[in-house]
Amino acid sequence: MGYQTEVDIARRDYAEQVRVGKKLFRRYNRPDNRVFRGVRNRLVDMCSGAQRCCYCEDSAGDEVEHIRPKELYPDRVFAWENYLLACGQCNRSKGSRFSVIGAGVLIDVSRTRGAPVERPRDGQPALIIPRVEDPLRFLDLEIVETFTFLPREDLTDLDEDRAAYTVDLLKLNREVLRVARRNAYGAYRGRLAEYRELRVGGAGAKELNHLMEAILTSDHPTVWREMQRQHTMIDELRTLFLDVPEALRW
Repeated sequence: MGYQTEVDIARRDYAEQVRVGKKLFRRYNRPDNRVFRGVRNRLVDMCSGAQRCCYCEDSAGDEVEHIRPKELYPDRVFAWENYLLACGQCNRSKGSRFSVIGAGVLIDVSRTRGAPVERPRDGQPALIIPRVEDPLRFLDLEIVETFTFLPREDLTDLDEDRAAYTVDLLKLNREVLRVARRNAYGAYRGRLAEYRELRVGGAGAKELNHLMEAILTSDHPTVWREMQRQHTMIDELRTLFLDVPEALRW
């Protein structure tokens, strides 16, 4: 993006790049900016449900989030691959806190208040990035009682650290999210039961496909994926998916 060249001018030092990057992002990230309207439209396509946050899948994803914080990495302020849409709560929770992977461990490169504005070390993000990684490779969602995210048991030490770091950084187990996931579980289960009843009653393909699409475009898609993944361990799900086995492939 041409905007990035305004930040990357060689004569500016790092601290000045940070200042200019933040200033220009505020200037260009506006509804009347044609370029950023296009950016937002493409980011919306990555969201689940009705433009839900790419982190929590619950609230509206209405803020352009920098995966690598612009306060730390001004060279990525206008980098397309550094964007996703997040809700205000997740964006505030993450803020400019950030860690990278170095020598097999997580290294916090966040800048504390009042610290010198110096370039942090680069490296692979410790944060699990949903636009390029499958969070369920790192996390299990308990869908019987607590509806909390936990690191999977089969992870390496490094991946376990990344999973725990992501849950903590984004506060993914805050109470409102656990309640929302529980409600989503009930909604998915109810719709799948409705699909079964409609099919038994001889409903046509159009009506069944409409209900399937409703399931696939609902909020909290991770809940649905965990229902598929854990269906053999939960009696009510085992029965439902036994009756509607094609739903395991949705």
